[in-house]
Amino acid sequence: MSQIPTTGADAGPMIAQGVDDEPLASNQRDFAGLMKQFVALICVAYTVFHIAVMNLYPLETWTYRMLHIAGGLFIGFLSYSALTLKPRDPGQTARRGALEWAVLAVAVAGIGYGAAMVAWAWAGWWFAGIARPAAFVFSTFGLPLVIGTVAAIVCGWIWGDKDRTGAHPADWLLGVAALAMTGYILFNVGPIRLRAGTAMAQTPDYYAALAGVLLILELTRRVAGLALVVIASVFIGYSFFGPYLPGFLNHRGYSPERFFTYIFTDQGILGAPVAVSSTYIILFITFAAFLQASRVGDYFVNFAFAAAGRARGGPAKVAIFASGLMGMINGTSAGNVVSTGSLTIPLMKKVGYPAKSAAGIEATASSGGQILPPIMGAGAFIMAEVTGIPYTEIVVAAIIPAVLYFISVYFMVDFQARKLNMKGLPKEELPKFAVLARQVYLFLPIIILIYTLFAGYTVIRAGTWAMASAAVVSWLTPYRMGPAAIYRALDLAAKMSIQLVAVCAAAGIIVGVIALTGVGARFSSLLLGLADQSQVLALFFAMCISIILGMGMPTTAAYAVAAAVVAPGLIQLGIPVLVAHFFVFYYAVMSAITPPVALAAYAGAAISGSEPMRTSVEAFKLGLAAFIVPFMFFSSHELLMQGEWLDILHVFVSAGFGVMLLSAAVQGWFFGTIGPVLRAVILVAALSMIEGSWLTDAIGVVVAVGIFLLQRNVIGPRQLAKGAD
Repeated sequence: MSQIPTTGADAGPMIAQGVDDEPLASNQRDFAGLMKQFVALICVAYTVFHIAVMNLYPLETWTYRMLHIAGGLFIGFLSYSALTLKPRDPGQTARRGALEWAVLAVAVAGIGYGAAMVAWAWAGWWFAGIARPAAFVFSTFGLPLVIGTVAAIVCGWIWGDKDRTGAHPADWLLGVAALAMTGYILFNVGPIRLRAGTAMAQTPDYYAALAGVLLILELTRRVAGLALVVIASVFIGYSFFGPYLPGFLNHRGYSPERFFTYIFTDQGILGAPVAVSSTYIILFITFAAFLQASRVGDYFVNFAFAAAGRARGGPAKVAIFASGLMGMINGTSAGNVVSTGSLTIPLMKKVGYPAKSAAGIEATASSGGQILPPIMGAGAFIMAEVTGIPYTEIVVAAIIPAVLYFISVYFMVDFQARKLNMKGLPKEELPKFAVLARQVYLFLPIIILIYTLFAGYTVIRAGTWAMASAAVVSWLTPYRMGPAAIYRALDLAAKMSIQLVAVCAAAGIIVGVIALTGVGARFSSLLLGLADQSQVLALFFAMCISIILGMGMPTTAAYAVAAAVVAPGLIQLGIPVLVAHFFVFYYAVMSAITPPVALAAYAGAAISGSEPMRTSVEAFKLGLAAFIVPFMFFSSHELLMQGEWLDILHVFVSAGFGVMLLSAAVQGWFFGTIGPVLRAVILVAALSMIEGSWLTDAIGVVVAVGIFLLQRNVIGPRQLAKGAD
């Protein structure tokens, strides 16, 4: 089959070139030479290990998850500095003072001794069959390991090198500490499974778990910022200070030994979030890396520009499609804003969108990708793991809410474009749709993924086939994936997964605290008390808590925490499990565009040059439907594909009309400019469509038709008022 050109005169100008390349974070290293090859080799081995275990050689659960975390920590500490990086001048070398050398010596001594003891135990087992090493080996390894880990963390905070091309010695030591901690737990995994979190927990277990928690929190700080670390630290503090707190927050308290050993079990760090990150998340990140290596992401964006670039406010409508699709795959709202927004935001400004609107549209579309099936970032996988509901059922349930969200955003940008009298991009500046349409086979990996999922394949097998199909499809383009390209994709997959590995492990700490202290059950009782007054009030309270818990956190962690704290209370209210989890999931996702801490909006503001807080308010307005849709599917379960098809069709059509009216009210445009009074009337009509009954739907339609006739001068204000009487 002949290749269809993706560049040059035949295809027209390709607007998107490398749009899905992963930008380096401000503290992410960019190695060169042998160091680059070494890290790449470790990353490839890390990815291949996961794919092999998932498809060919299953491992015991704790062992697999511990190796998943250990590898992520090792790669993460080498790849991400404790400080913001900058290029070093040629010939400049790092100079270390006496105090830095002293702290490094403590780190080397402590971590070195702990690692040596663990290595001694494993060597005795491998070479001499000694199952129980001498008592001093494990009784003395723990405290030095913890002291050395703390010293290495502090050294990185104060003296970490700011050179992108090399790793600080303290970061190497932290990687070794991660391996030592993992080595101890795996050597004793059987007994630890029985005694962790009980009075039988031993002191070495406690030190290993404490070192692991410190390492996870430090890597999370480096890759995801302070918000999640602060929240996790508050929950850890709550475990110890609970006896001194009033009301439903009070609990008996726990000893450090019991707490930290409990946290490092499948009730905490090794629980549902890490179960998902070690399987579904890393598999689909690898799928996304294969799509990037084959430049399919560029095709998605160029296809969107060819299809909608000439429309009114074209770049904004392109952003809705392209950013939603890319956000679905890469699983991070803010990260997707940075990658696709660097292209779409300047083009939106070019056709007349204000800077804050351009950034807000990109942030809203990218966040919407987290609720877009079939991948939904990583939320669908965690939901399936937590609830036990089949993944395919969750994906089907997500279809209508996602469509409503993107319908709302589409009308938001369309009405704004009409109001500001915007134009699209000139035809000669856009790719040729006819040429790109003949390359529609590049959507095959997504189609194969959907087909295999609903054909009865497991999620892992379906994801593996989709990943392989991305490599095969690349041979129909100029970007054929040979061994070198596959090697780069496997390398990229590991690097892309580090943030989510750390985030899921940190979320596991919070989930473990909730399970240990029982605060989730007490929170459920609080919701039940509110529901006695008003179920809507209880839902509103649950919405606020989900958003607050998610502020500043990646979507994966935000949902994992909200699912542990809020969802059980909603289920006790009598809300079905699927509805309750979708309710908190939507608000956890939308925390990325909710002021005052709106990470996705702030990322867009940095690109557009707009004021961050105003941008977050704009993004909140554009995504307003997502704050109403959960109340819609609470009152009408048919929106989650629950019920008869006729009922599902009815609520879908009425809800779709409702979100269109909501967009009109927000933007002040409905077949022409509308003033404050008519905006308020249309808002009431939009909200009346939420309940889903025929009567409220009729009210909404009648009001909308009346305003349309008024704007078309078919009737006047007096006749409209008389009709209302």
